[in-house]
This record gives sequence, C-alpha cells and structure tokens, in this order.
Amino acid sequence: MKITINDQILEANEGESILNIARANGIYIPALCYLSGCSPTLACRLCMVEANGKVVYSCNAKAKEDMQIYTNTPEIAAERNAIMQTYCVNHPLQCGVCDKSGECELQNLTTHLRVNDQKFAITDTHKPHKKWGLINYDPALCVVCERCVTVCKDKIGESALKTVPRGVEVPKELKESMPKDAYAVFSKMQKSLIGPSVGENLDCSFCGECISVCPVGALVSSNFQYSSNIWELNRIPAANPHQSDCEPIFYDVKERSTSDRSKQIYRVSNDFHFGEISGAARFGYDFHNENARKNEAKFNELVSNFKNGNIKNIKFNSFITNEEALILERLREKFDLNLLNDEAFKFQNFLNIFSEFSGLSSYNADYESLKNSDFIITAGSFLRHESPVTSYKLNNALKMNKASGIYFHHIADEVVKKFSKNFACVSYEAGGLEQILLFVLKNWGENLPSALQARVEKFDESFGLEVAALCEGKAKFTLILGSDFYAHENANLLAALAGVIARTTPFRVMLIPPRTNSLGVAKICTLSHEKKPGKTLGYNEMGEFKFSIFEGDLDAGALNQQEGTFTSINNEVVPTNAALAHNGYFLNGIANALGLAAKNTIDYTAQLPKEKGYRGVKFDDLENFYANDGTSHRGYKLEISNFAPKEDIEPLFKEQNELNLKEDEALISLANPINLPSFFANYASQTAKRAKLYASSEFMAKFEISQNEAVILEKNGQKLAICVELDSELGGVAAYLGDYDDKLDVSAIFEGKSYASVKIIKAENE
Repeated sequence: MKITINDQILEANEGESILNIARANGIYIPALCYLSGCSPTLACRLCMVEANGKVVYSCNAKAKEDMQIYTNTPEIAAERNAIMQTYCVNHPLQCGVCDKSGECELQNLTTHLRVNDQKFAITDTHKPHKKWGLINYDPALCVVCERCVTVCKDKIGESALKTVPRGVEVPKELKESMPKDAYAVFSKMQKSLIGPSVGENLDCSFCGECISVCPVGALVSSNFQYSSNIWELNRIPAANPHQSDCEPIFYDVKERSTSDRSKQIYRVSNDFHFGEISGAARFGYDFHNENARKNEAKFNELVSNFKNGNIKNIKFNSFITNEEALILERLREKFDLNLLNDEAFKFQNFLNIFSEFSGLSSYNADYESLKNSDFIITAGSFLRHESPVTSYKLNNALKMNKASGIYFHHIADEVVKKFSKNFACVSYEAGGLEQILLFVLKNWGENLPSALQARVEKFDESFGLEVAALCEGKAKFTLILGSDFYAHENANLLAALAGVIARTTPFRVMLIPPRTNSLGVAKICTLSHEKKPGKTLGYNEMGEFKFSIFEGDLDAGALNQQEGTFTSINNEVVPTNAALAHNGYFLNGIANALGLAAKNTIDYTAQLPKEKGYRGVKFDDLENFYANDGTSHRGYKLEISNFAPKEDIEPLFKEQNELNLKEDEALISLANPINLPSFFANYASQTAKRAKLYASSEFMAKFEISQNEAVILEKNGQKLAICVELDSELGGVAAYLGDYDDKLDVSAIFEGKSYASVKIIKAENE
C-alpha cells in the first residue's frame, strides 16, 4: 500500500507502524521509549505525528492506505518541547561526569527540539543508587522510558525489571499549566522508578541489554562507570567472539593512561535495535594475554618439527576465524596432517548427513526466518545456555509475532516456561531425540520414503500435546536443533531424519553451531577423528607443542586481536576486527615460515572455498551493519545449493541404549553457565568463575546437598571433586557441569556425550 509522509509517497506493509515506516525511509521522528521489534509503551509520547488531521502516536499507530502524515507541525513541535522540559525537571546537571554524556539521547533531543527554557518545577526527592553486580542504577537520572523493562520482556525473555512506585505525588495545579501529553509523561516519571521484578536485588542472567538501551546514564556497567568519556573512545566494529550468533559488537578502545599509551578495551557496545548480544559478548571482552611475547627459539623449533615431519596432528577448537581454518586446511594438505577438533567433527558429520537427506548444502533457517515464524519447535538444546541470542530471537517471535511452539529438553528451564502460555515445555528422557523427530514427521511429514512412512505410522508418542490447537492457523514453521543431537550415539540417524524434515514438512531447520565458528570449520576443514602417530600441535588445546593465548610454548593472539571472518549461525560470512595489538604470534606467521605465503591473514578471505558456498570477496569489501529497517548488511550469505537427496534411511535405524540410573546415581548434563560459553570467556575479568556443579533445588534436596558443599562425582572409577551451586532457574531434579574452566577436565565424566550418569559422593565421606 502507499502512504504519504511529509508529502513524500512511500510504499508500506499493512499493519506496519508509522514510526517504523518513517525510519525505514530515512524520515526522522523523535522517540525516547520505542525499541524496534518491541511492543510500544507510549511512555514518552515524543513520536506524535499528525495523520489525516489527527494527532496519533506513531510508534503505536498503524499505517492505512493513502494516509497523509506530517511529522512536525507547529502544534506538535510545541508539545514535544513541553515534554522535553518535563524530562529536564530536576535532572542532575552532571553531564561532565555522566557515563552517557556524548551519546545521551536526552542531551540530543533537548538540543534538537530547542529546549531553551524551563517553565515547570517540583520539589526533588532523594533517590538512592542501586548496585546490582555488573549493573548500577542511578534513579535520579532515570526518565522512566521503560526501555529496559520492554527489552527484558520482549527480547531477552526474563522480565527481570518493572516499574515500581516512587511515592511522589504531582501537584494538581500543574495539570492546569502543562499541556496534556507533557503532564502525562511528567506524572508517570514522578510516580515511578525502575526496580527488580522480584525482591531488592536484580536476579537475571546479566546480558546487559538494559544498559545498552538506556537512553540516559541511569543504567550503566559497574565496571565502566566513571572510567572514560564517550568521546575519548575509538569504536572498533567486530563480531561476537564467544558464540555462533556472531552478532555485531563494538570494542570501545582508548589508551590506558597518559603514561601508558597501550590500548585497552573499556567496554563493548552494540546496535540494540536489531542486534542483541549475550552477556559473554558484552562483559567477557578482555580474554587476551597482555604479557604475550615472541620466543624465536621456540618458533624455530616448531617450524623445524613441521619440516622434519615430527608434527602429524593439529588439535584446535572452533574459536578461530575462517581464514585461520583455511590456513590449517592448507597446512594439512602440505604436510599430510590430521586436523583434530572433536566438537566440529561431530557437527560436520551431522551437517553432511543432514545435507545428504535434505538435498540442501546447509540448513535453511536463520534469525530473519525465525523472527517471522509463527510456530517454532526447539529440541536438543539447553537453549538459553547454548545460544542465548537464539533464545532472544525465539522469545521475540513468541511475543511480537504471536507465535506458538514446543520446547523439548530433558532439563526444565523455568525462564523458558514463562516465555509464552502458547509455548509448551516438554521434558523427556535424556537421549530420546529420535522420538522428537519422529513426532515431527508424524504430524507434519508428507511424501515420506515408504519404509520411513511405515515407521511413522506406527509411532504413537504425542508427549501429551494438543498439536492441532498449538499450530492452528500457523503458516511459517521453524525447527531449531542443538548440540545434544551432534553428540548422540545415533547422530547419523538423527541427522538423516532432520534432513527428511527439511524437505517433507513446512519446517525450516536451524542447526545451532556449538562454538563461534563451528560452521566455518565444518565447511572449510577436512577433520579427522583419530590422531596420527607423531607429535601434536595444540592450538589453544593440549599438545606436545602448544600455541596458545595462555601457558603456551608460543603466545597466540586472541580473537579480540585478530582480523578475519566467522561463518555465523545465519550461514552468513561476517567480519571482525582487531581491537588490540598482539606482541606474540599469529597462525599466519607460522604458515609463512612453512611456505604458505600471505602478508596478512585477511589475504585468505577471498580464497575461502567457493564450492562450499563462499564467494571471492575481499575482507575490506565486507560490510558490517544493520540498516534503519533492520536489514542486515553484514558480509554475505553462503550460497546454499540444491541437489537430489538420498532416500534410503532405513539402514541407519538401530537399537538405542537405555538410560538406567541406579539408586545412588544422578544424571548431569554438559552445559555452561549463560555468560561462560568457553574457557576464553572464563579468562575475562568480569565473567570469570571457578567450575561448579549447578543444580536445582530438587536435585540438592534429593542428594542432601547444601549450597557450596563439595561433592565427588564418580564415573567408571574416575573421580572429580567439585562444589555445588544452586541454579534457581532449573526445574525438576536437574544439574549441569560445564567445560568452561580449563583447570578442570570433565571429558572423563561425559565421554563425548552431552550427559552422563554419575555417582554422587559426599566429600566429607571420602
């Protein structure tokens, strides 16, 4: 349909808000409370416009065919000016030290709307500061725009904040002297503050998105507070180095001091309108080695070991760039090496079999299709822990798109249960993933291979769900599968079933890459499961020779010190940049000494394999931003090709070992705390924690364990001593143990699986 804004004829979609249409077309309408992709609150009322002769609030008003809109009439300008005057009443004049000064929306709007005088006044009241761990709140600076409340509810899904009474009454005589909208805004601001939804202290995952959306200096990072002026910081565009969402971030960098001119990351910021980030990305930024040095003797020793044929393996993880993955692949070819990466090997195997049975070179769902979905199933992923940003996108679809769906996992997540009343949470026996995929095929599969059709017809598990009611009237379906699938003993069958789902049901399928660049590694590298006889170079992993950020024979650069690209969960090749210098070595330096000539690591960007969907695009030609309408201009999408799929799935079916827990045994899952996806995040000063066994209250009651009590986990004669910490967000008898602490080897407990049955022994009894 067509509408007219300021005499400019525009194309618009039915049901779209006037504000979003204006923003998408570069037309400015002031707004202090509205967030893209969230429900409007009408807290600020600055977005008022004239539509067909009437004043409406553009964040909430839907466009209609042939609507005539004006964004800045004299009457509207006067009303906005009055509203801004109310915001300035008793607002502390501390701009010189305020952490928001220089990017403060109150400053900007006061100047833009030409607020030159102040006609209103009210007696100020004392409002004590609040310290909530990583986040500080100054209520004196708060304008009660409710952005923090809205983003926590509509995007993050935790609803950890709300408006609370301030206890101030607005004098009635002000109602007569103030314009209507200005009085409504002023009254709300005087009567309310922001506070935790439950209790006195903020109980949340500390993603920090509330800090990002706050238009003033009310909510700030406690670590960043009073450390720098905004205008002193240099913004380095990059991508989340900790998780496969690879959302755009900015490393805000400046010199340490007048005497020490080395650069330091002071904080991480983001484009909060379209690119929410996890707490690991926001707070876990200083995971590099500040004391890295070159060691020429060790460097020459490593090069000699390669050239002499002593090194036969390179063991690495997927916290690397695409370019370094390609360097490793070239070294494999040149020196006949085995590349060892257990998590990427499993993911690669799953992806390859999925492709064989789907007829697609990669999975076909992304965050854009997830946002537009109205029926979503997620399975095999402890989602908020494995991929926080994916959980944000899922919750946002449930809230804003009125989607429904099903969450399958053997750990009950009490936060996910509150996402939506139309989002059914189903607990199942650990390992029972085949049943879930057969359930999907039973309810939505069409034109299945005959042998599979016969199996599906016999399948009668409904998980107690009223499927018809859940998906009634739904048209856009997404299936999200997580890392439990890749580590499953019958992963080949599960991958094939997922592939069949992708081509015989209405579901688009998303496979969550388990690490930052697992998808890139899976696409670029030829991986091996077995180690060759000979020495192993460990790249941020154990080996006879260790090239690592910390405690290595050679000091490696961290991802915040590297240029390159990642292949994100969206099948998108996105750039990241170096925020800090590195005084040790990069993989490209080793490769050059071994005969792979490239001046810079990013010279490999244009050489990424085209047969795997990459394009010959140079690094410096890659964009990295979201447009005003939310369109992604980030690198490029992998080209996903179609081919004839395999049909014969029957040979992959086999009996699955049942999980039989003994009376004194417990089931624990391999999962990390939300802000600690890896040991790299555990090197960062704000996110670091010692390893714990995180358990539900029911788990602790069953095994008579108290908070911070030490227990011993025993598995096949292997013993692991660890303290237990309550995770109040877990439901049922549940516990998880992470691999984020590199001082604790959990591999003997899990043996390559995503869960394990262990014997719980009181440490005091040992």
